[in-house]
Amino acid sequence: MIMPAKLVFDAPGDAARAAELRRVKTVATLVLAATLALFATAKLLLPIHPAFGFVAAFAEAATIGGLADWYAVVALFRRPLGLPIPHTAIIQSNQQRIADKLGEFIEVHFLEPAPVEAKLRQIDFGSFIADWLRDRKRSADLARFSLRLLPEAVSATETSGLMTFITRRIATQLQSIDLAPLAAGTLRAFVQEGRHQGLLDDILRIVHESLTQPQTMAMVREKIRGELPTLLKLYRADKYLVNKIVASATAFFDEVRSDPAHPFRGEFDRMVLSFIDRLGSDPSYADRIETLKRDLLARPELSDLIRNSWSNARSFIERSASGETQVLQQHLAGMFAKAGDALKADSELRAEINAGLVVVLRTFIADQKSGVSSFISDQVKAWDMGQLISLIEINIGRDLQYIRFNGSLIGGLAGLGLYTAEFLLRLL
Repeated sequence: MIMPAKLVFDAPGDAARAAELRRVKTVATLVLAATLALFATAKLLLPIHPAFGFVAAFAEAATIGGLADWYAVVALFRRPLGLPIPHTAIIQSNQQRIADKLGEFIEVHFLEPAPVEAKLRQIDFGSFIADWLRDRKRSADLARFSLRLLPEAVSATETSGLMTFITRRIATQLQSIDLAPLAAGTLRAFVQEGRHQGLLDDILRIVHESLTQPQTMAMVREKIRGELPTLLKLYRADKYLVNKIVASATAFFDEVRSDPAHPFRGEFDRMVLSFIDRLGSDPSYADRIETLKRDLLARPELSDLIRNSWSNARSFIERSASGETQVLQQHLAGMFAKAGDALKADSELRAEINAGLVVVLRTFIADQKSGVSSFISDQVKAWDMGQLISLIEINIGRDLQYIRFNGSLIGGLAGLGLYTAEFLLRLL
């Protein structure tokens, strides 16, 4: 059995309104007593003068009107004098029906798509988000909150098998990529930007430095010495040849590096572009790249690298969440603040966010409005009606008490009018 929910009403002014209600009730009761006393007094004085008949008629009808309206007001909330009179305590007796109708009314008239969408369109969600993120304290709080959640998210990713699924998906996607056209397009853009010439300069510099190394020259000299006839060896022709080769090569390298229009650069361009064309169209190149890709993805070192990277990232996140390091938190806070600044300056993005949230919230409310209706209905059914009635009386009871004043006044005037009509008819 569901116990009635206890409602706590402590809104500002409730005590003052309750005191005002008691005062008005007392005045209304005194008015009723006064009209009854006036009726009795006028009846007693009627033999003295006929004018007291008019007073008695007014007082009698005012008393009846006041009593009727007192009954009507009381019957709305509770049973008059505690008597089990039918069709009294109307609100209490119809709690279930009122709850259902209230929920239905809100669902039909408040949660319809058109008014909901119109209200949502009045809200600038984008500006609210931007202003919220731009506040440094809020950005820092959001970064701190996000960091507290990250370790749990990482653990959940590992234990749920999501990491394995993501790894497999990435591997599948990498396997499906055709690298030959991708590599050809990347290299072509590299050449169009002229960056390959800088690479050529670096290669020439490295070769120049390698050739002039004593160890390299000694190796070349030994190679030449082994190929020369014995007679030339006696005249140390190997040293002469090595020096000439190195001098010629370095002079050539210097010419190419110092002359942007050197013919060799043009040959290098044609060589690179020819290679790119073959890379993008020759099946043999594609097969070689595909084999290289499969071999690379199958290497155990790659798996170890991924595991180590993930382990290091998890350790860094845990240290950041524990406050051991503030780097990630500061970075996140700055990122959120910058995102707020960027959003504030981008009216088109804010408009897109507003439009998107309107669609999402409108759909969500449309899907959940029956649930909202049921929730409201269940809440009203669970209320303690005694407390609820007290709340209603505190807030609108004062106006209802004025019905009693009006009832006395209108009843009295009606009684006076009828008595006057009867008096005039008697004179005819």
